[in-house]
Amino acid sequence: MGKIKILDNITIQKIAAGEVIERPSSVVKELIENSIDANARSIVVEIKNGGKTFIRVTDDGDGIDEEDLPLAFKRHSTSKLNKIDDLYNMMTLGFRGEALASISSVARLDVLTKTSKSAAGIHAQLEDGEIKSMEKVGSPKGTTIIVKDLFYNLPVRKKFLKSDTSESNSISDIVNKLALGNFKISFKFIKDNKVIINTIGNVNSKEIIYTILGKDIVKGLIPIEYRDENIELNGFISNNNLYRSNRSHQYLYINGRYITNYPIAATIEGQYRSAIPINRYPIFILYLKFNPEDLDVNIHPTKQEVKFVNNYDINGIIGNIIKKRLFDALSVGKFEISQKEKKKKEELQILSNLELNTHKNIIVKDFTTEDDDTGYMDESLDIFNDIDEEINAENSINLYKEDEINENEIQQKGYKAVDVKQSTVDDLIEDNKIDSILSDIIPIGIVFNTYIIAENKEKNKIIFIDQHAAHERVMYERYRNEYKNEKIYIQQLLTPEIIQLTNSEMNNLKENLSLFLSLGFELEEFGPNTIAIRGVPFIFGSPKINTLFMDILDNLDKDISDNYELNIEKIMKLACTSAIKGGDKISDLEINSLLKDLRKCENPYTCPHGRPTILEMTKKDLEKQFLRII
Repeated sequence: MGKIKILDNITIQKIAAGEVIERPSSVVKELIENSIDANARSIVVEIKNGGKTFIRVTDDGDGIDEEDLPLAFKRHSTSKLNKIDDLYNMMTLGFRGEALASISSVARLDVLTKTSKSAAGIHAQLEDGEIKSMEKVGSPKGTTIIVKDLFYNLPVRKKFLKSDTSESNSISDIVNKLALGNFKISFKFIKDNKVIINTIGNVNSKEIIYTILGKDIVKGLIPIEYRDENIELNGFISNNNLYRSNRSHQYLYINGRYITNYPIAATIEGQYRSAIPINRYPIFILYLKFNPEDLDVNIHPTKQEVKFVNNYDINGIIGNIIKKRLFDALSVGKFEISQKEKKKKEELQILSNLELNTHKNIIVKDFTTEDDDTGYMDESLDIFNDIDEEINAENSINLYKEDEINENEIQQKGYKAVDVKQSTVDDLIEDNKIDSILSDIIPIGIVFNTYIIAENKEKNKIIFIDQHAAHERVMYERYRNEYKNEKIYIQQLLTPEIIQLTNSEMNNLKENLSLFLSLGFELEEFGPNTIAIRGVPFIFGSPKINTLFMDILDNLDKDISDNYELNIEKIMKLACTSAIKGGDKISDLEINSLLKDLRKCENPYTCPHGRPTILEMTKKDLEKQFLRII
């Protein structure tokens, strides 16, 4: 008897469902996308126990006709596709006809739906992918699908679900992504009877970003806009003072679909190299419209990846646009009074009032408010108050410590629908252009032999410049410009530096010899696995040649054919080791020369490694510290 046999339909359905439905958030994603495709203007998502026992998605979309309802839950049945060629004109989010069939095969379903033409709605119950009952009932236009006991018939899959909190966070993330990509639709997310997200719909991208991501992120965004005969790009990127320790705030939409595209993300991140600290990631929310004929969206079960059919240089275009907008909007970091310091000042003010009013009975209330049903309404309404942009000095010092983030422990914020004034949101999103702050400053001193203090009287600001970071930036850009113009000045060493190498190091050097020569090194083979350095780039000054040379050699990628420019960047950053250090004493003449050179830099605000070179404090901030103003 043969060993190969055809599987029964129930087993086939469960196996196929495993590719589409991995966890509760997969169910929510598929149901919301169906609602969007059904032209819904309002979508409500309700869950209990992380979506494991109860999910309800309600919309006001087109609904499902009575005769179509049995077919809607059959595998490969869809109203969005007739033939394979239709894939290349696809503007809907769904098209395979697998989602509802997959969900119904691993959960118990209740479906309530009504079209605008129907006199009554239809209520159906499904189990194991089959309709158990169907009846006419009263119902508003639209569709409600209730998913109960997910994976009740797949105990092993159910066992591998994460905690309720983790699954809820995953669903919240899905709702956020779909709300950001469909800002004309109102979304409400209710977790265990508590409203977590509530957007009002009929807004623009700026307002939905404010509602979902918050005021602090909106303040640091730069608008992006581009159009040609092939693509249309709109959205926002973060400035050089706004970044995260992970990629959780990177959103890319192509033709309304949230996608993950690592080459595009890498291109965007590459433009921030030397503009933000190492191991930090920019924020972006980008909306890309592309001819559907040039896209293949059918390459991944979750449809979150796409392939560009034609050899259109989408990465190059996006990279150039972002580089220009980012460097046009580079800005100086600012000091901010931390919440702890603000509380101390409030306490000082209270004590001062107590001393002035000792003859009165005064009750001082705790300024900390408990969370209640209002969620973040008060925080959102705070947008209408005077907005003081400040950066925490304490946080600036600790900025480069790696954040310890456990995403499963992140507490979900509650978002209330707030009718945000468009003018207010526009004010928050800076169309930042480099100001003339450096050209108007007067050095007034230096502290700790590290930080230059300067004054900008016209703008009532105190400027702090890190002498090491600033000199690194100056040297880096000067060296880079000399390299690009093929005019690197070389200083001859009075005594050649002799370096002994291993076999592999010598082979690596020989493979990259032309690179070293183009960078301004004069090298000569001096014996077996030995080289003599007779000249180095003049800009290096008098560094420890041996150490610097070995650092460069060690940092070269083995296969540099695809990473040539990346290696150049690495080398030029290493070359900055000869910059003046924190603690080095420099004269007034050297200070003025450094500031003059810094003004000429393309990006004077960060060192080549992304750390800030300049911080500013306004007169108003300083007077707040002394309680001259409250």
